[in-house]
Amino acid sequence: MSVVPSSLPRLLVFDLDGTLIDSRADLCNSVNGMLTYLGKPCLPDDVIASYIGDGASMLVRRALGDPEGDIHDQQYVTEAVTFFLDYYRIHKLDFTYVYPGVFASLEAIRAAHPELPMAVLTNKPVHPSRDICDHFGLSRFFFQNYGGNSFHTKKPDPHALLTLIAEASALQPHAAPITPAETVMIGDSDVDVLTARNCGARSLGCTFGLSPHAIAAAQPDLLAHSPTEWPALLGFTL
Repeated sequence: MSVVPSSLPRLLVFDLDGTLIDSRADLCNSVNGMLTYLGKPCLPDDVIASYIGDGASMLVRRALGDPEGDIHDQQYVTEAVTFFLDYYRIHKLDFTYVYPGVFASLEAIRAAHPELPMAVLTNKPVHPSRDICDHFGLSRFFFQNYGGNSFHTKKPDPHALLTLIAEASALQPHAAPITPAETVMIGDSDVDVLTARNCGARSLGCTFGLSPHAIAAAQPDLLAHSPTEWPALLGFTL
């Protein structure tokens, strides 16, 4: 994998699940709680984990065996999504934790470049995303935290990432606007790589996350096997 070229990135955008936090157990338990409520058999965690990345509604649809939206009873799907979100809202911090090395790397990046804007962009609904970041003390690193319901589209549509680039540029009114080429999207799934590619940004894939096979197949510009590798890969020295 290549290294970010000589000029340092001017904006870093992080996915949440599988990148900053390991939320696998709580997401899987919430999906199986929803399936139990609907009278359906539970699914193995590995199967559920492979469904994560495209937002709550798609996660629920896939768990119901309906990835293409063939279930015509929209009320049934809405009930399933509502139960899942209500369950997850209560249990989102039962087992979730910040990956080892995340805080050290974010601190190192901040120390090397205090003015560098960083943000979170996840397909998880925005309120639990912000609540989780607040709970763990991650929010202090980020000027913005957008979720899958913050806009009319989700990743891999580039709209949210382009919005973050514009907002980050506005934080530095006396500097040249940040370009997509100066932006790095950091995430653990092909969705994150495609989001970057769709707007001309670079991507850093995380093999330690929830979708290791998908991230490798997506061929990100950079590949990290631990959060501790982020600063060096991005051109910052520890």
